[in-house]
Amino acid sequence: MTTEPATTTGNSRETALVLFRHDLRLADNLALAAAARTGRPIAAAFIFDETSQGVRPLGGARRWWLHHSLKALGDGLAGFGIRLVLQRGPTTATVMRLATQMNAGIVFWNRRYDPPGIAADTQMKAALKEAGIGAESFNGHLLHEPWRLKTCAGGPYRVFTPFWRALQQGGEPRGPADRPSTLKAAHHGMESEPLDAWGLLPSRPDWSAGLSTHWTPGEAGAQTRLAAFMAEGGNGYDRRRDLMADSGTSGLSPHLAHGEITPFQIWQALAGRHDLSVGDVQTFRKELGWREFCWHLLFHNPRLATQNFNRDFDAFPWRRDDEALRAWQQGRTGYPVVDAAMRQLWQTGWMHNRARMIAASFLVKDLRLDWRAGEEWFWDTLVDADPASNPANWQWVAGSGADAAPFFRIFNPVLQGEKFDAEGAYVRRFVPELENLPKRQIHKPWAAPETTLAEAGVALGESYPRPMVDHGLARQVALAGYRTIGKSR
Repeated sequence: MTTEPATTTGNSRETALVLFRHDLRLADNLALAAAARTGRPIAAAFIFDETSQGVRPLGGARRWWLHHSLKALGDGLAGFGIRLVLQRGPTTATVMRLATQMNAGIVFWNRRYDPPGIAADTQMKAALKEAGIGAESFNGHLLHEPWRLKTCAGGPYRVFTPFWRALQQGGEPRGPADRPSTLKAAHHGMESEPLDAWGLLPSRPDWSAGLSTHWTPGEAGAQTRLAAFMAEGGNGYDRRRDLMADSGTSGLSPHLAHGEITPFQIWQALAGRHDLSVGDVQTFRKELGWREFCWHLLFHNPRLATQNFNRDFDAFPWRRDDEALRAWQQGRTGYPVVDAAMRQLWQTGWMHNRARMIAASFLVKDLRLDWRAGEEWFWDTLVDADPASNPANWQWVAGSGADAAPFFRIFNPVLQGEKFDAEGAYVRRFVPELENLPKRQIHKPWAAPETTLAEAGVALGESYPRPMVDHGLARQVALAGYRTIGKSR
Protein backbone atom coordinates (compact mmCIF):
# COMPACT_ATOMS: atom_id res chain seq x y z
CA MET A 1 0.00 0.00 0.00
CA THR A 2 1.34 3.40 -0.91
CA THR A 3 0.49 6.92 0.03
CA GLU A 4 -0.61 9.20 -2.77
CA PRO A 5 0.95 12.66 -2.52
CA ALA A 6 -1.40 15.56 -2.11
CA THR A 7 -1.93 17.57 -5.28
CA THR A 8 -3.00 21.18 -4.99
CA THR A 9 -2.53 22.36 -8.58
CA GLY A 10 -5.02 22.03 -11.39
CA ASN A 11 -7.91 21.58 -8.99
CA SER A 12 -10.42 24.37 -8.38
CA ARG A 13 -11.89 22.67 -5.32
CA GLU A 14 -10.24 24.29 -2.34
CA THR A 15 -11.43 22.44 0.78
CA ALA A 16 -9.36 19.72 2.48
CA LEU A 17 -11.67 17.12 4.02
CA VAL A 18 -10.30 15.17 6.99
CA LEU A 19 -12.02 11.91 7.89
CA PHE A 20 -11.90 10.79 11.51
CA ARG A 21 -12.36 7.12 12.35
CA HIS A 22 -10.23 5.23 14.90
CA ASP A 23 -8.23 8.41 15.52
CA LEU A 24 -10.44 10.64 17.66
CA ARG A 25 -7.71 13.10 18.59
CA LEU A 26 -6.01 16.28 17.38
CA ALA A 27 -2.44 15.58 18.50
CA ASP A 28 -0.33 13.03 16.60
CA ASN A 29 -2.97 12.89 13.90
CA LEU A 30 -0.96 12.69 10.68
CA ALA A 31 -3.98 13.18 8.43
CA LEU A 32 -5.00 16.36 10.22
CA ALA A 33 -1.40 17.63 10.28
CA ALA A 34 -1.03 17.03 6.53
CA ALA A 35 -4.28 18.86 5.83
CA ALA A 36 -3.07 21.81 7.90
CA ARG A 37 0.17 21.97 5.91
CA THR A 38 -1.71 22.46 2.65
CA GLY A 39 -2.99 25.81 3.87
CA ARG A 40 -6.45 24.89 2.59
CA PRO A 41 -9.65 25.46 4.57
CA ILE A 42 -10.36 22.27 6.51
CA ALA A 43 -13.62 20.38 6.93
CA ALA A 44 -13.91 17.41 9.30
CA ALA A 45 -16.26 14.44 9.27
CA PHE A 46 -16.94 11.18 11.08
CA ILE A 47 -18.84 8.55 9.13
CA PHE A 48 -20.65 5.90 11.17
CA ASP A 49 -20.65 2.95 8.79
CA GLU A 50 -22.18 -0.28 10.05
CA THR A 51 -23.59 -1.12 6.64
CA SER A 52 -20.54 -2.09 4.59
CA GLN A 53 -20.03 -5.79 4.03
CA GLY A 54 -18.36 -7.55 6.93
CA VAL A 55 -18.48 -4.60 9.34
CA ARG A 56 -18.96 -5.81 12.89
CA PRO A 57 -21.37 -3.55 14.80
CA LEU A 58 -19.85 -2.07 17.94
CA GLY A 59 -20.79 -3.54 21.28
CA GLY A 60 -22.79 -1.58 23.82
CA ALA A 61 -19.82 -0.45 25.91
CA ARG A 62 -17.91 0.87 22.93
CA ARG A 63 -20.98 2.63 21.60
CA TRP A 64 -21.24 4.45 24.94
CA TRP A 65 -17.57 5.43 24.69
CA LEU A 66 -17.87 6.50 21.06
CA HIS A 67 -20.68 8.92 21.90
CA HIS A 68 -18.61 10.73 24.52
CA SER A 69 -15.40 10.59 22.48
CA LEU A 70 -17.09 12.16 19.47
CA LYS A 71 -18.48 14.89 21.67
CA ALA A 72 -14.99 15.60 23.03
CA LEU A 73 -13.51 15.63 19.51
CA GLY A 74 -16.23 17.96 18.31
CA ASP A 75 -15.50 20.35 21.16
CA GLY A 76 -11.79 20.28 20.31
CA LEU A 77 -12.37 21.06 16.65
CA ALA A 78 -14.85 23.78 17.58
CA GLY A 79 -11.97 25.58 19.25
CA PHE A 80 -10.58 26.09 15.73
CA GLY A 81 -13.96 27.05 14.34
CA ILE A 82 -14.35 23.67 12.63
CA ARG A 83 -17.61 21.75 12.95
CA LEU A 84 -17.35 17.96 13.09
CA VAL A 85 -19.90 16.69 10.57
CA LEU A 86 -21.52 13.41 11.60
CA GLN A 87 -23.02 11.19 8.93
CA ARG A 88 -24.26 7.60 8.84
CA GLY A 89 -24.05 5.41 5.77
CA PRO A 90 -21.73 3.45 3.47
CA THR A 91 -18.23 4.92 3.49
CA THR A 92 -17.70 5.54 -0.22
CA ALA A 93 -21.11 6.98 -1.04
CA THR A 94 -21.08 9.21 2.03
CA VAL A 95 -17.55 10.52 1.41
CA MET A 96 -18.30 11.29 -2.22
CA ARG A 97 -21.43 13.20 -1.23
CA LEU A 98 -19.51 15.12 1.45
CA ALA A 99 -16.62 15.92 -0.88
CA THR A 100 -19.00 17.27 -3.52
CA GLN A 101 -21.07 19.38 -1.16
CA MET A 102 -18.03 20.67 0.73
CA ASN A 103 -16.13 21.52 -2.46
CA ALA A 104 -13.28 19.26 -1.37
CA GLY A 105 -10.26 18.98 -3.61
CA ILE A 106 -8.49 16.42 -1.43
CA VAL A 107 -9.44 13.98 1.31
CA PHE A 108 -7.11 12.94 4.13
CA TRP A 109 -7.50 9.97 6.46
CA ASN A 110 -5.54 7.67 8.71
CA ARG A 111 -5.59 4.06 7.59
CA ARG A 112 -7.67 1.32 9.13
CA TYR A 113 -6.39 -2.25 9.45
CA ASP A 114 -9.46 -4.37 10.01
CA PRO A 115 -10.42 -6.23 6.82
CA PRO A 116 -13.82 -4.51 6.31
CA GLY A 117 -12.22 -1.12 6.94
CA ILE A 118 -9.47 -1.84 4.43
CA ALA A 119 -12.01 -2.92 1.82
CA ALA A 120 -14.17 0.17 2.37
CA ASP A 121 -11.17 2.52 2.19
CA THR A 122 -9.82 0.86 -0.97
CA GLN A 123 -13.17 1.37 -2.68
CA MET A 124 -13.35 4.96 -1.41
CA LYS A 125 -9.88 5.80 -2.69
CA ALA A 126 -10.68 4.46 -6.14
CA ALA A 127 -13.88 6.52 -6.29
CA LEU A 128 -12.06 9.69 -5.24
CA LYS A 129 -9.39 9.20 -7.89
CA GLU A 130 -11.98 8.59 -10.57
CA ALA A 131 -13.68 11.85 -9.56
CA GLY A 132 -10.39 13.75 -9.78
CA ILE A 133 -10.25 14.34 -6.03
CA GLY A 134 -6.93 13.94 -4.25
CA ALA A 135 -6.59 11.16 -1.67
CA GLU A 136 -3.87 10.81 0.94
CA SER A 137 -3.69 8.28 3.76
CA PHE A 138 -1.32 7.81 6.69
CA ASN A 139 -0.31 5.34 9.35
CA GLY A 140 -3.22 5.24 11.76
CA HIS A 141 -2.73 3.61 15.13
CA LEU A 142 0.10 1.06 14.89
CA LEU A 143 3.86 1.39 15.33
CA HIS A 144 4.39 -0.50 12.08
CA GLU A 145 2.02 -1.27 9.23
CA PRO A 146 0.86 -4.88 9.70
CA TRP A 147 1.98 -5.97 6.22
CA ARG A 148 5.56 -4.76 6.62
CA LEU A 149 6.98 -7.35 9.03
CA LYS A 150 7.62 -10.74 7.44
CA THR A 151 9.44 -13.89 8.43
CA CYS A 152 12.60 -15.02 6.64
CA ALA A 153 10.33 -17.17 4.49
CA GLY A 154 8.40 -14.10 3.46
CA GLY A 155 5.20 -14.93 5.30
CA PRO A 156 3.39 -13.52 8.35
CA TYR A 157 4.53 -14.23 11.89
CA ARG A 158 2.75 -16.87 13.97
CA VAL A 159 4.86 -16.54 17.12
CA PHE A 160 5.18 -13.39 19.18
CA THR A 161 8.85 -13.51 20.24
CA PRO A 162 10.35 -13.36 16.73
CA PHE A 163 7.69 -10.81 15.76
CA TRP A 164 8.68 -8.61 18.71
CA ARG A 165 12.34 -9.02 17.83
CA ALA A 166 11.67 -7.96 14.22
CA LEU A 167 9.60 -5.00 15.37
CA GLN A 168 12.42 -3.80 17.61
CA GLN A 169 14.98 -4.23 14.85
CA GLY A 170 12.92 -1.91 12.68
CA GLY A 171 14.33 1.05 14.58
CA GLU A 172 12.84 3.50 17.04
CA PRO A 173 9.26 4.52 16.27
CA ARG A 174 8.77 8.01 14.93
CA GLY A 175 8.14 10.83 17.35
CA PRO A 176 4.51 11.92 17.77
CA ALA A 177 3.28 14.90 15.76
CA ASP A 178 2.26 18.00 17.66
CA ARG A 179 -1.30 19.21 17.93
CA PRO A 180 -1.85 21.86 15.23
CA SER A 181 -1.54 25.38 16.61
CA THR A 182 -3.84 26.83 13.97
CA LEU A 183 -6.34 25.43 11.50
CA LYS A 184 -8.22 27.28 8.78
CA ALA A 185 -11.90 26.40 8.93
CA ALA A 186 -13.86 25.67 5.76
CA HIS A 187 -17.28 27.24 5.37
CA HIS A 188 -19.87 24.89 3.95
CA GLY A 189 -23.55 24.21 4.38
CA MET A 190 -23.27 20.48 5.04
CA GLU A 191 -25.66 19.42 7.76
CA SER A 192 -24.51 17.16 10.58
CA GLU A 193 -26.70 14.48 12.03
CA PRO A 194 -27.38 14.99 15.76
CA LEU A 195 -25.14 12.74 17.84
CA ASP A 196 -28.03 11.89 20.16
CA ALA A 197 -30.01 10.59 17.19
CA TRP A 198 -27.51 7.76 16.73
CA GLY A 199 -28.74 6.06 19.90
CA LEU A 200 -25.25 5.16 21.12
CA LEU A 201 -26.10 5.67 24.78
CA PRO A 202 -27.95 2.90 26.63
CA SER A 203 -31.50 3.42 27.82
CA ARG A 204 -34.24 1.33 29.32
CA PRO A 205 -32.21 0.57 31.32
CA ASP A 206 -29.24 2.92 31.41
CA TRP A 207 -26.49 0.62 32.68
CA SER A 208 -23.65 3.10 32.10
CA ALA A 209 -23.36 4.70 35.55
CA GLY A 210 -20.32 2.59 36.43
CA LEU A 211 -18.64 3.45 33.15
CA SER A 212 -19.13 7.15 33.76
CA THR A 213 -17.61 6.79 37.22
CA HIS A 214 -14.47 5.05 36.03
CA TRP A 215 -13.73 6.62 32.63
CA THR A 216 -13.33 9.97 30.91
CA PRO A 217 -13.52 9.34 27.14
CA GLY A 218 -11.71 11.76 24.86
CA GLU A 219 -8.20 12.91 24.08
CA ALA A 220 -7.88 14.95 27.28
CA GLY A 221 -8.96 11.95 29.34
CA ALA A 222 -6.33 9.83 27.61
CA GLN A 223 -3.55 12.29 28.36
CA THR A 224 -4.68 12.62 31.96
CA ARG A 225 -4.62 8.85 32.42
CA LEU A 226 -1.18 8.58 30.78
CA ALA A 227 0.20 11.31 33.05
CA ALA A 228 -1.27 9.63 36.14
CA PHE A 229 0.22 6.28 35.19
CA MET A 230 3.63 7.78 34.48
CA ALA A 231 3.55 9.58 37.84
CA GLU A 232 2.14 6.81 40.00
CA GLY A 233 1.94 3.46 38.25
CA GLY A 234 5.07 3.09 36.17
CA ASN A 235 7.42 2.05 38.93
CA GLY A 236 7.15 -1.68 39.57
CA TYR A 237 4.95 -2.25 36.52
CA ASP A 238 6.71 -5.52 35.70
CA ARG A 239 5.54 -6.97 39.04
CA ARG A 240 2.40 -4.97 39.87
CA ARG A 241 0.57 -5.48 36.55
CA ASP A 242 -0.53 -8.96 37.67
CA LEU A 243 -1.94 -7.89 41.05
CA MET A 244 -5.66 -7.58 40.49
CA ALA A 245 -6.40 -5.27 43.42
CA ASP A 246 -3.49 -2.98 42.58
CA SER A 247 -3.66 0.06 40.30
CA GLY A 248 -0.48 -1.07 38.56
CA THR A 249 -1.91 -1.17 35.04
CA SER A 250 -2.17 1.88 32.81
CA GLY A 251 -5.86 1.76 31.91
CA LEU A 252 -4.96 3.18 28.49
CA SER A 253 -6.44 0.35 26.41
CA PRO A 254 -9.86 1.97 25.73
CA HIS A 255 -8.17 5.23 24.76
CA LEU A 256 -5.94 3.29 22.35
CA ALA A 257 -8.93 1.39 20.98
CA HIS A 258 -10.63 4.67 20.05
CA GLY A 259 -7.48 6.40 18.84
CA GLU A 260 -7.57 9.08 21.53
CA ILE A 261 -3.90 8.38 22.12
CA THR A 262 -1.29 6.66 19.96
CA PRO A 263 1.39 4.08 20.73
CA PHE A 264 3.92 6.67 19.53
CA GLN A 265 2.88 9.04 22.31
CA ILE A 266 3.10 6.28 24.91
CA TRP A 267 6.48 5.11 23.59
CA GLN A 268 7.83 8.65 23.85
CA ALA A 269 6.48 9.05 27.40
CA LEU A 270 8.25 5.85 28.44
CA ALA A 271 11.49 6.98 26.78
CA GLY A 272 11.42 10.14 28.86
CA ARG A 273 11.15 8.31 32.19
CA HIS A 274 14.75 7.61 33.12
CA ASP A 275 13.75 6.79 36.68
CA LEU A 276 11.88 3.66 35.59
CA SER A 277 13.70 0.36 35.57
CA VAL A 278 14.66 -1.23 32.27
CA GLY A 279 12.38 -4.13 33.15
CA ASP A 280 9.35 -1.90 33.71
CA VAL A 281 9.85 -0.03 30.44
CA GLN A 282 10.53 -3.17 28.42
CA THR A 283 7.52 -5.00 29.87
CA PHE A 284 5.19 -2.12 29.05
CA ARG A 285 6.60 -1.82 25.55
CA LYS A 286 6.04 -5.54 25.05
CA GLU A 287 2.38 -4.95 25.88
CA LEU A 288 2.31 -2.47 23.00
CA GLY A 289 4.13 -5.08 20.93
CA TRP A 290 1.50 -7.72 21.72
CA ARG A 291 -1.19 -5.30 20.52
CA GLU A 292 0.77 -4.91 17.27
CA PHE A 293 1.01 -8.70 16.99
CA CYS A 294 -2.76 -9.04 17.34
CA TRP A 295 -3.32 -6.58 14.48
CA HIS A 296 -0.70 -8.43 12.42
CA LEU A 297 -2.69 -11.62 12.96
CA LEU A 298 -6.01 -10.02 12.03
CA PHE A 299 -4.59 -8.46 8.87
CA HIS A 300 -3.44 -11.86 7.67
CA ASN A 301 -6.43 -13.78 9.10
CA PRO A 302 -9.62 -11.78 8.45
CA ARG A 303 -11.84 -14.38 10.14
CA LEU A 304 -9.93 -14.30 13.42
CA ALA A 305 -13.11 -13.66 15.46
CA THR A 306 -15.05 -16.57 14.00
CA GLN A 307 -12.57 -19.20 12.84
CA ASN A 308 -9.98 -21.18 14.79
CA PHE A 309 -6.49 -20.05 13.83
CA ASN A 310 -5.43 -23.64 14.49
CA ARG A 311 -7.98 -25.57 12.47
CA ASP A 312 -7.39 -28.74 14.53
CA PHE A 313 -9.69 -27.10 17.09
CA ASP A 314 -12.60 -27.31 14.66
CA ALA A 315 -13.04 -30.85 15.98
CA PHE A 316 -12.98 -29.91 19.67
CA PRO A 317 -16.11 -31.17 21.50
CA TRP A 318 -17.46 -27.86 22.82
CA ARG A 319 -20.58 -27.96 24.99
CA ARG A 320 -23.71 -25.88 24.48
CA ASP A 321 -25.11 -24.77 27.84
CA ASP A 322 -26.92 -21.43 27.86
CA GLU A 323 -27.55 -21.56 31.61
CA ALA A 324 -23.86 -22.08 32.35
CA LEU A 325 -22.96 -19.24 29.97
CA ARG A 326 -25.36 -16.88 31.76
CA ALA A 327 -23.94 -17.85 35.16
CA TRP A 328 -20.45 -17.00 33.89
CA GLN A 329 -21.63 -13.73 32.35
CA GLN A 330 -23.34 -12.67 35.56
CA GLY A 331 -20.53 -13.68 37.93
CA ARG A 332 -22.40 -16.57 39.55
CA THR A 333 -19.95 -19.44 39.03
CA GLY A 334 -19.18 -20.04 42.70
CA TYR A 335 -15.48 -19.31 42.12
CA PRO A 336 -14.87 -15.90 43.76
CA VAL A 337 -12.05 -14.64 41.53
CA VAL A 338 -13.97 -15.55 38.37
CA ASP A 339 -17.12 -13.89 39.70
CA ALA A 340 -15.19 -10.78 40.75
CA ALA A 341 -13.73 -10.52 37.25
CA MET A 342 -17.09 -10.81 35.53
CA ARG A 343 -18.73 -8.31 37.85
CA GLN A 344 -15.88 -5.86 37.38
CA LEU A 345 -16.52 -6.12 33.65
CA TRP A 346 -20.24 -5.42 34.01
CA GLN A 347 -19.78 -2.58 36.47
CA THR A 348 -16.87 -0.76 34.84
CA GLY A 349 -16.71 -1.97 31.22
CA TRP A 350 -13.19 -3.20 31.83
CA MET A 351 -11.41 -6.13 33.43
CA HIS A 352 -7.90 -6.55 34.81
CA ASN A 353 -5.71 -8.45 32.34
CA ARG A 354 -4.86 -11.26 34.78
CA ALA A 355 -8.55 -11.59 35.58
CA ARG A 356 -9.33 -11.80 31.85
CA MET A 357 -7.09 -14.84 31.50
CA ILE A 358 -8.60 -16.52 34.57
CA ALA A 359 -12.19 -15.86 33.51
CA ALA A 360 -11.54 -16.92 29.92
CA SER A 361 -9.79 -20.13 30.97
CA PHE A 362 -12.73 -20.99 33.23
CA LEU A 363 -15.25 -20.57 30.42
CA VAL A 364 -13.27 -22.51 27.83
CA LYS A 365 -11.67 -25.22 29.94
CA ASP A 366 -13.74 -25.66 33.11
CA LEU A 367 -17.09 -25.20 31.36
CA ARG A 368 -15.90 -26.29 27.90
CA LEU A 369 -17.92 -23.58 26.21
CA ASP A 370 -16.76 -22.30 22.83
CA TRP A 371 -14.29 -19.41 23.08
CA ARG A 372 -16.42 -17.52 20.54
CA ALA A 373 -19.22 -17.19 23.12
CA GLY A 374 -16.80 -15.48 25.49
CA GLU A 375 -15.34 -13.32 22.74
CA GLU A 376 -18.82 -12.10 21.81
CA TRP A 377 -19.61 -11.22 25.44
CA PHE A 378 -16.37 -9.29 25.83
CA TRP A 379 -17.02 -7.55 22.50
CA ASP A 380 -20.32 -6.26 23.84
CA THR A 381 -19.22 -5.31 27.36
CA LEU A 382 -15.59 -4.14 27.14
CA VAL A 383 -14.88 -0.46 26.53
CA ASP A 384 -11.53 -1.49 25.02
CA ALA A 385 -12.76 -4.31 22.77
CA ASP A 386 -11.09 -4.04 19.38
CA PRO A 387 -11.35 -6.36 16.38
CA ALA A 388 -7.77 -7.62 16.75
CA SER A 389 -6.91 -7.99 20.43
CA ASN A 390 -10.27 -9.36 21.53
CA PRO A 391 -10.35 -12.48 19.31
CA ALA A 392 -6.58 -12.98 19.36
CA ASN A 393 -6.49 -13.03 23.16
CA TRP A 394 -9.46 -15.38 23.39
CA GLN A 395 -7.82 -17.76 20.94
CA TRP A 396 -4.58 -17.50 22.90
CA VAL A 397 -6.30 -18.68 26.08
CA ALA A 398 -8.28 -21.35 24.25
CA GLY A 399 -5.12 -22.79 22.76
CA SER A 400 -6.45 -22.42 19.22
CA GLY A 401 -4.60 -19.22 18.34
CA ALA A 402 -1.18 -18.11 17.19
CA ASP A 403 1.58 -18.58 19.77
CA ALA A 404 -1.20 -19.81 22.03
CA ALA A 405 -0.96 -21.04 25.59
CA PRO A 406 -0.97 -24.85 25.45
CA PHE A 407 -4.47 -26.20 26.00
CA PHE A 408 -3.26 -28.17 29.00
CA ARG A 409 -2.37 -24.89 30.70
CA ILE A 410 -5.60 -24.65 32.65
CA PHE A 411 -5.79 -21.90 35.24
CA ASN A 412 -6.79 -23.07 38.70
CA PRO A 413 -9.09 -20.23 39.85
CA VAL A 414 -8.33 -20.84 43.53
CA LEU A 415 -4.56 -20.82 43.15
CA GLN A 416 -4.69 -17.84 40.78
CA GLY A 417 -6.76 -15.91 43.32
CA GLU A 418 -4.45 -16.80 46.18
CA LYS A 419 -1.40 -15.76 44.17
CA PHE A 420 -2.61 -12.56 42.53
CA ASP A 421 -5.19 -11.42 45.10
CA ALA A 422 -3.50 -12.70 48.23
CA GLU A 423 -5.42 -10.49 50.66
CA GLY A 424 -8.72 -10.98 48.85
CA ALA A 425 -9.18 -7.24 48.25
CA TYR A 426 -10.21 -7.73 44.60
CA VAL A 427 -12.85 -10.29 45.51
CA ARG A 428 -14.17 -8.20 48.41
CA ARG A 429 -14.57 -5.20 46.13
CA PHE A 430 -16.66 -6.94 43.49
CA VAL A 431 -18.20 -9.82 45.45
CA PRO A 432 -19.31 -7.97 48.60
CA GLU A 433 -21.33 -10.92 49.92
CA LEU A 434 -17.95 -12.52 50.74
CA GLU A 435 -16.29 -9.44 52.21
CA ASN A 436 -16.31 -10.74 55.79
CA LEU A 437 -14.59 -14.03 55.00
CA PRO A 438 -10.96 -14.25 56.15
CA LYS A 439 -8.35 -14.31 53.40
CA ARG A 440 -7.67 -17.98 54.05
CA GLN A 441 -11.13 -18.93 52.80
CA ILE A 442 -12.12 -16.07 50.52
CA HIS A 443 -10.99 -17.84 47.35
CA LYS A 444 -12.60 -21.16 48.36
CA PRO A 445 -15.61 -20.43 50.60
CA TRP A 446 -16.92 -23.98 50.17
CA ALA A 447 -13.91 -25.18 52.19
CA ALA A 448 -14.61 -22.84 55.11
CA PRO A 449 -15.99 -24.27 58.37
CA GLU A 450 -19.72 -23.73 58.91
CA THR A 451 -18.98 -21.49 61.88
CA THR A 452 -16.73 -19.25 59.73
CA LEU A 453 -19.38 -18.99 57.03
CA ALA A 454 -22.05 -18.15 59.60
CA GLU A 455 -19.90 -15.46 61.21
CA ALA A 456 -19.24 -13.96 57.75
CA GLY A 457 -22.94 -14.03 56.87
CA VAL A 458 -22.38 -16.41 53.95
CA ALA A 459 -24.97 -19.05 53.12
CA LEU A 460 -23.64 -21.21 50.29
CA GLY A 461 -26.31 -21.87 47.72
CA GLU A 462 -28.30 -18.87 48.94
CA SER A 463 -26.30 -15.66 49.43
CA TYR A 464 -23.46 -17.01 47.28
CA PRO A 465 -23.55 -19.96 44.85
CA ARG A 466 -21.73 -23.20 45.34
CA PRO A 467 -19.12 -23.98 42.65
CA MET A 468 -20.90 -24.88 39.42
CA VAL A 469 -18.19 -27.42 38.56
CA ASP A 470 -15.43 -29.23 40.39
CA HIS A 471 -12.26 -27.74 38.94
CA GLY A 472 -10.18 -30.89 39.25
CA LEU A 473 -12.77 -33.03 37.52
CA ALA A 474 -13.49 -30.35 34.88
CA ARG A 475 -9.79 -30.19 34.10
CA GLN A 476 -9.64 -33.93 33.45
CA VAL A 477 -12.71 -33.81 31.18
CA ALA A 478 -11.27 -30.86 29.24
CA LEU A 479 -7.97 -32.64 28.69
CA ALA A 480 -9.83 -35.75 27.53
CA GLY A 481 -11.69 -33.61 25.00
CA TYR A 482 -8.42 -32.10 23.86
CA ARG A 483 -6.94 -35.52 23.27
CA THR A 484 -9.81 -36.41 20.95
CA ILE A 485 -8.66 -33.86 18.38
CA GLY A 486 -5.33 -35.62 18.10
CA LYS A 487 -3.37 -32.59 19.26
CA SER A 488 -0.19 -32.88 21.32
CA ARG A 489 2.02 -30.09 22.53
